[in-house]
Amino acid sequence: MSARSAIEWTDATWNPVTGCTKVSPGCDHCYAETFAERWRGVPGHHFERGFDLVLRPERLGQPLGWRAPRRVFVNSMSDLFHPGVPAEHIARVFAVMLAAPRHTFQVLTKRHARMRSLLRDSRFTAAVYERAAADHGLAPVAAPYRRWPLPNVWLGVSAENQPWAERRIPALIETPAAVRFVSAEPLLGPIDLTRAVWTCGSQRGHGLTASYVHAGGCCDRFHGLDWVISGGESGPGARPAHPHWFRNLRDQCAAAGVAYFHKQHGAYTWQTPSPHRSPDLYVCAETGQTVPADHAPATRTWAGVWRVGKKAAGRVLDGRTHNAMPAHLPARPANRDGAA
Repeated sequence: MSARSAIEWTDATWNPVTGCTKVSPGCDHCYAETFAERWRGVPGHHFERGFDLVLRPERLGQPLGWRAPRRVFVNSMSDLFHPGVPAEHIARVFAVMLAAPRHTFQVLTKRHARMRSLLRDSRFTAAVYERAAADHGLAPVAAPYRRWPLPNVWLGVSAENQPWAERRIPALIETPAAVRFVSAEPLLGPIDLTRAVWTCGSQRGHGLTASYVHAGGCCDRFHGLDWVISGGESGPGARPAHPHWFRNLRDQCAAAGVAYFHKQHGAYTWQTPSPHRSPDLYVCAETGQTVPADHAPATRTWAGVWRVGKKAAGRVLDGRTHNAMPAHLPARPANRDGAA
């Protein structure tokens, strides 16, 4: 837990769970695992068991002690919807978020199916309100008057490439949330957001998403996405990103009126660090495949990249930084089965 965070799109982190397991290529070089392994067995640190999944009930009340409102990234060192985290513990986490409406909580997951299943279940909603009354003294609220989704909770999914975008984003859209976002970091390939959202239903009729999207102009908003974050990979073993991947996401968001936040290029830059230094690698825009500099392809779909480190690579994209945040939208109206 940190009352302040260096992560560009949040203010603080809160970890009522630590540890995780890998589920997709974006996990291959997990920064949280690297951090945990660094402190494995060191007295006084919370990663004595490496990156094993550990519930941290003693941390549940931490956001309640923060007086100033802030954006809080929930479980930066884990995944709240990991199958090893009991639903009861997740309900207690949501109960804290219910009891701390001054904060905005940002929940990011790769376990899209469990998130959708739990948050669409009226029994889970009831458990959250019951825990809020039992743990934090909130007055009991009868079922018809419970606010759901919680207006101060943003839900997001990670999507590192097109196949995972098409699996996770539809589940996100089908999940009740005040704000929905996608974190395309580490970005390992191009993503066409329209292909991801159209899997939820036809472009004309919207299919399953009809009750989840804004009325009027929702096609232009990717069927209910409010925010897209992009970023390249950094750290040991980092894989380079092609600049077109970031530009395409930026342009898709601009056309759709969706907030776009570019967090970092990653360990590589496509801008020459010195006039006499040849690229370290070439990366393919279509596939993400890389080849050494002495095998330089002769097509425009390949870009030369230089490994300079995260700090030197920076986050300026075509002459500007992109720091857009979603408007704090009110909860979307519920449909007939209680989801929004």
